[in-house]
Amino acid sequence: MIEFKNVNKNFNGRKILKNINITIQDEELVVIIGPSGCGKTTTLKMINKLLIPDSGEIRINGKKIEDQTTIKLRRNMGYVIQQAGLLPHLTIGDNIALIPSIEKMDKDKIHIKVIELLNLVGLAPEMYIDKYPNQLSGGEQQRVGVARAFVMNPDIILMDEPFSALDPITKAQLQDEVFSIQQNYKKTIIFVTHDMDEALKLGDRICIMHGGHVVQFDTPSEILKNPINDFVRDFVGKNRIWNQPELIKAKDIMIDNPVKSIGERTILQAIEIMKTRSVDSLLVVDINNALTGLITLKQIRTTLRKDPDKTKRIKDIMQKELITVNKEDSIIDILELIKKEDINFVPVVDNEKKLTGLLTKSSLLSILSNQFIDMEVDINE
Repeated sequence: MIEFKNVNKNFNGRKILKNINITIQDEELVVIIGPSGCGKTTTLKMINKLLIPDSGEIRINGKKIEDQTTIKLRRNMGYVIQQAGLLPHLTIGDNIALIPSIEKMDKDKIHIKVIELLNLVGLAPEMYIDKYPNQLSGGEQQRVGVARAFVMNPDIILMDEPFSALDPITKAQLQDEVFSIQQNYKKTIIFVTHDMDEALKLGDRICIMHGGHVVQFDTPSEILKNPINDFVRDFVGKNRIWNQPELIKAKDIMIDNPVKSIGERTILQAIEIMKTRSVDSLLVVDINNALTGLITLKQIRTTLRKDPDKTKRIKDIMQKELITVNKEDSIIDILELIKKEDINFVPVVDNEKKLTGLLTKSSLLSILSNQFIDMEVDINE
């Protein structure tokens, strides 16, 4: 765990960081983002003591970094910078093996590790291990930089705008590589960028900075749905969440109070509820609000043709097998389900199967239509 406590930093009389208080959890990928000069790279460089706070303290696993030997501290951190920083006179294999060699690790073990890491970043060892940096493209050099950062198996990886100079295709490929590596190796990664799309794609949490302050530090979905102020709203972009539809959950777009009834009500009561609420169906729940079934006006009419007794209970004639979605399911999965099952609505439940809402084709169309209307207004403005 990395903790910043009331950290301040000045350069030439100008305050770069102002009372920074953040906590980064173990095995978390945190993206620090903000406009130029906001203090994001300064924050990153303080973690490995490239810069020292003027006041406040930084702790790693509860220990103040000022009390730790700088060399030992940095050996437990990988560091990836924008231009890879490879030594031009060393082969790719020797660049990756440099620190383990300085540490006098066994040569055979180093060689095995280099091959493992080249494979990890998608570079065939037999093709790349003996090449020199000037024989590689920018994207390939950055892959080597990532491999080198992992060579000592550090707990913490620092990445300072590592992909900003790359073309969009290579950048996307490397973003996918980093995400995949993080899923498999579970390191604590602090990633600095100025690209919000990159932040949303990679971060478990995103730390947005402005003018030396942390403005908002939260999950991507929470920042998209609930920006803390106008700066964050403008910085993120009003409609950006629709570029990340997997972050839109059922709970964000559902009808919160669907018309429902308990199964003990009679058919007559069900008809009156439908008439009053102008609906042709009722979701049926038990006394704990757990979803148990559905009753439609069509079902009631069919039942009454056979037996005109309106005192029968809803639970005796309702449809019990229902397709549902969880409130945490994404809009992408929900739309696919509605299409696959050819249904007009789907109840939303929580992990205990309690009814929390309802999604209908018409409500989804309304939400999507309003989104495109909002986008047109923004364009015209």
